Amino acid sequence: MNALSPVSRSLSTNPLKTSAPLGAAMAFLGVEGAVPLFHGSQGCTAFALVLLVRHFKEAIPLQTTAMNEVSTILGGADHVEEALLNLKKRMNPKLVGICSTALTETRGEDFEGDLRLILTKRAEEMAGTEVVFASTPDFNGALEEGWSRATVALIDALVPAKAPTSLRLVNVLPGVHLTVADIEALRDTIRKFDLEPVFLPDVSQSLDGVTTGEWSATTYGGTTLDQIRSMGGACATLAIGEHMRDAAELLAQRTGAPAHVLPTLTGLDACDDLVATLTQISGVPAPADVRRERQRLLDAMLDGHFYFAGKKLAVAAEPDLLLAIATLATELGAKIAAAVTTVSGSRAIELAPTDVVVGDLGDLEDLAGDADMIVTHAHGRQAAERLGVPHLRIGFPIFDRLGAAYRTSVGYAGTRGLIFEIANLFLGAPHGHASHTHEKEHTP
Repeated sequence: MNALSPVSRSLSTNPLKTSAPLGAAMAFLGVEGAVPLFHGSQGCTAFALVLLVRHFKEAIPLQTTAMNEVSTILGGADHVEEALLNLKKRMNPKLVGICSTALTETRGEDFEGDLRLILTKRAEEMAGTEVVFASTPDFNGALEEGWSRATVALIDALVPAKAPTSLRLVNVLPGVHLTVADIEALRDTIRKFDLEPVFLPDVSQSLDGVTTGEWSATTYGGTTLDQIRSMGGACATLAIGEHMRDAAELLAQRTGAPAHVLPTLTGLDACDDLVATLTQISGVPAPADVRRERQRLLDAMLDGHFYFAGKKLAVAAEPDLLLAIATLATELGAKIAAAVTTVSGSRAIELAPTDVVVGDLGDLEDLAGDADMIVTHAHGRQAAERLGVPHLRIGFPIFDRLGAAYRTSVGYAGTRGLIFEIANLFLGAPHGHASHTHEKEHTP
C-alpha cells in the first residue's frame, strides 16, 4: 500500500478541491429534463454556477433554495417547498436533484423527513416531476464523492428491483473525470461488441455543446427517466473509477446482474481489461478495428517513451484521475515527483504507483522540486509559471482553454492521443527550465 500523507496546514493557499455539492449537480445535469437544486445560500450556488459555465461554456440550469439567516436558524423546509413549487410552475422539470450544502447539513436538519412530508402534501402539484435528494455537505468529500452520491441516490430512487431481462443491455456508470468525448468513445466501443449501453449520468448528451435553436429551462439531453428505470433489466454493469463502486454495488444488489469496476480506462493494461470484460459479457471477440487501435497504441508508446523516460511529473487531481495519469506516465518510463489529491479514503490512492499527499496546489508547488511538468486543472497555471514548466490541464475546472469537454483520454485511441499531447508539451518546452536553473521563489 502506498503512503498517504494528510494535509498538515491549517489553510489552503491555492485550492485543489472542488465541493461535493458541485459534483452532485454535475451528475444531475446528466439526466434529461433535470434541474439541480442547491439547498443552501445563494452564494453557494453562485460560485458553483460560475465554475460550471466557465468550464463547459454552456447555460447551466442550477437553482437554489436561497437560505438566509432566519431560515438557517429556524429550518429550511419552507424554502425547499417554495423552491420546488416555483420550479414546477416555471420550468416543469422531469427531475429535480436536490444537493445539500454545509450550511444545512451543519444545522442537522431531518431533511429526508421534511422532503417526504413536502412531497406527500404537494403530491398533486408535483405530479410528473421526480425529486431525488443527495446528501453532499461541502466538508465531507469532493467532486468525486458528490458525483457518486448523486448517482447512488438516482439508482436508489428510480431503478426498480428486478431480474435481468436483456442479454444485450449494459449499465455504464462513468466517473466524473470522464469527459463528453470520453463517454462518446466508450459508447462506440461497447456497441462494437453488440451491446447497448445505458449511461448514468450521461453528460455527453446534455453538456456537449449542441445548438438546438431553442431555449430550454432544464437540461436538453442526458439519460432519460425511462432509461434509468430500464437499468434493472441489464445483464451487467460497468463502473469507471473507484468512486463509482458504491453505485455499481447497489445496482448489483438490486438486480442480481454482475458489476465490474474498472479503476481506469487510460493505459494499455486498462484498455485490455475493458476489452476482456466486454468480451466476457457479450461473448463477442474483439473486432478487427479494436485490435488495430491496440496496435496503434503500442506504436505510440514506442514513439512516446523516448520523451517520457526520465521525466518528472507533478500531478494534482481527484483520486481516480490521478491514478489514470500516474499509471500512464510510469508505464512510459516517467517518474512522479509529487502526487497530491483532494481527500483520503479512495481505493484509487492504494492503486496509484506512487505515494500520495492530501493537500492543495500550494503543496504541489512545494513538492514539485525539479519536476518537468505540472499536471492539474486550470488553477495550477500560476504554479507552472513560477516553476517555469509546461502545464497539462486535466480535470475540472478548465476555463482558460477551449474544448476541455472534447478531449479523449480513454480507450486505445484516447490513450494514444494523451501520449502525444504530453510528449508534444515536453518537445515544446524550453531546455533548462527555471526550476532547474534558479532557486525557487516562494510567495506568501
